Amino acid sequence: MTEALRADIGPRRHLMREPDFLRLWFVGLVVFGVRWLEMLAVGVFVYQRTGSAFVVAMMTMLRLLPMGLFGAWFGAALERLERRTTLIVVVLSIMASSVALTALAWTGHLAVWHLGVASFWNGVAWATDNSVRRVMIGEVAGPDRMGRAMSIDVGSNNASRMLGPTVGGLLLASVGIEGAFSVGVFLYLFALLAAYGLRYRNGRSAPAAGSVLARMSEGFALARRDPKLVGTLTITVIYNVFGWPFLSMVPVIGKDNLNLDAVGVGMLASMDGVGSFLGAIAVALCARPAFYARIYVGGLTVHLAMLTVFALVPSPQAAAASLFLTGFGSSGFSIMQATLVYLAAPADMRARVMGVLSVCIGLGPVGFLLLGTMAELIGAQWATVATGLEGLLVLALTRRWWRQI
Repeated sequence: MTEALRADIGPRRHLMREPDFLRLWFVGLVVFGVRWLEMLAVGVFVYQRTGSAFVVAMMTMLRLLPMGLFGAWFGAALERLERRTTLIVVVLSIMASSVALTALAWTGHLAVWHLGVASFWNGVAWATDNSVRRVMIGEVAGPDRMGRAMSIDVGSNNASRMLGPTVGGLLLASVGIEGAFSVGVFLYLFALLAAYGLRYRNGRSAPAAGSVLARMSEGFALARRDPKLVGTLTITVIYNVFGWPFLSMVPVIGKDNLNLDAVGVGMLASMDGVGSFLGAIAVALCARPAFYARIYVGGLTVHLAMLTVFALVPSPQAAAASLFLTGFGSSGFSIMQATLVYLAAPADMRARVMGVLSVCIGLGPVGFLLLGTMAELIGAQWATVATGLEGLLVLALTRRWWRQI
């Protein structure tokens, strides 16, 4: 089905009645959910084993690092592949990782370095998401419904941020980390079935010309030339360097500053997901294209301000309220990030430009290194405060670029 035809039927058919959109949405829901469940479980497990906030931050950093290393390459290289097949391979690869961790955990051989390797491996799979699954979502939905499609997709991510940490905390307390990984394997089986059932196929009649490196260069060149893309990607970098990394400190602050156990830390971390989920619903119901840029920048501003407050408040209740607001802000940012990039890129360049977006997201390890190093020197609480304030300062200093959105 052509993009023009999809745009024409868009107003007359709801996205949730599109079987392929539902399958792609469900794959994302499972992958996001298991990711958040495992991040909480791994964070608590690693901190109990090492007592190092820096090592905890590095576990999350390793999930992001492949985006910076391989995101642009995937965006160019995967244009020549059939996306449904690629998605099936991606789901199989992360399921294999969870199977290996489950076996190691149940036999008592799980070590911190195993979790580091698995985090990096899962990050490689994650680095394909923008260039594969989200491009497929855009082609299934059509440009006119892309904003709503991203609201639903990010909403599922945010719902999983609400449930994943809570479930992870309960499994850690009742079964152990092996229970968390076992649930992940079970859920990945359903995601694999959904990917296998996709009817969508991208055509091979006009393969992209030139080498992978040449097409990568074209994607970067377009991103540098287009003021809207420059502004959008600037905001992405700020979020991923100064905003996203603080989530790795939630288990540390919850345990050391708020005196919470594993279940309490899981419930605290889930409040970010609650806010994100409700924020995604608000965007889906109320957002109009004219306000996309304001939602994008405003969401980042709220997120940075409230993560600073989260680190300073003395009670679990106030911390939970602050995390709720960080999530509410980040939902607007997350929805508009992929939407604005997808809409700004020419149709034949979308996979490549989405790969450039993955590279910008992949700069997050810089933030994790900064936060982890500061946490070792001044503690997780004050390192988080410093990161939030730095992010707000950089946001103000880069206004000349992001105002072009």
